[in-house]
Amino acid sequence: MKWKKYTIDTTTQAEDFISATLAELGIEGIEIEDNIPLTKEDQADMFIDFLPELPPDEGKSAVSFYIEDDGSDQTEILKKVRVALENLRQTVEIGSAEITSSETEDLDWINNWKKYFSSFYIDDILIKPTWEELKEEDKDKFLIEIDPGISFGTGKHETTQLCIRQLLKYIRGNDEYTPENKTPKVLDVGCGSGILSIVALKLGAGSVVGTDLDADCMISTKENMEVNHLDTNLGKFYVGNLIDDKNLQQEVGTEEYDIVVANILADVIIPMAPAIPDRLKKGGYFITSGIIDFKENEVVEAIEKVGLKVVEVNHQGEWVNVTAQKVK
Repeated sequence: MKWKKYTIDTTTQAEDFISATLAELGIEGIEIEDNIPLTKEDQADMFIDFLPELPPDEGKSAVSFYIEDDGSDQTEILKKVRVALENLRQTVEIGSAEITSSETEDLDWINNWKKYFSSFYIDDILIKPTWEELKEEDKDKFLIEIDPGISFGTGKHETTQLCIRQLLKYIRGNDEYTPENKTPKVLDVGCGSGILSIVALKLGAGSVVGTDLDADCMISTKENMEVNHLDTNLGKFYVGNLIDDKNLQQEVGTEEYDIVVANILADVIIPMAPAIPDRLKKGGYFITSGIIDFKENEVVEAIEKVGLKVVEVNHQGEWVNVTAQKVK
């Protein structure tokens, strides 16, 4: 499917007004480009570890919208846009409001990213996207199938791999460590696509509980459990923020978990740390990643401050895993 892209040269002051006006005209797929720096509050809400470097904000904005290029005449809709923009000029400074056009490639925006996700191994675990055919030579492998859908989590990112390797160790065991509990109960904080919950169950966890801020993650996780032939009754998943949601903390439970895993970000892990010891059984492990290397010390300090003992720190690229134990 081909699309026409129309870009309005405007001001940051007017971009929200223009977006609302376009929506009222039935135009979907709106894109805003500006150089407004993110505030600390924005950064926290978006759960990003560091702010992007932007050119100076000069009050300029480009608001783009897309119309399917099916060969029909788009003169009428563009006329409505121009009239609406001139009406807005009475309310807000909209700049030149000049509209330029360009054509996009023939892309499936929802599915085009899939070409960048193919099967790969983490130790002896084969992680395969659901849309890829399983090779004959891989049919006897330890297999995890995943479709991230609209949620984060293919397993290919270093942070997820760090967590999976720790789950391998603390559930299945290795030469250095033999777990006492072969069927641990696992809490997956920020479950996303459910990949860590699924890995835990397939490694032998007795049950999992997951939380995420995004309700769409509940759908992705359930679908991915079904794809992996896992009984969905083995998992309970909740929408909410474990940091300060007392009702969620109560739903999740106290001292119930052998393992808590959190692949989030340093700036979320640090304020969340006080909620973790109450979730763990004595001797339980907190496995976390999503930590950019320059935030390692801050995370370690936050975890130790709440009484957990750091037992491992692992690195992959610029990312860090910290694993800690509840010893008291």
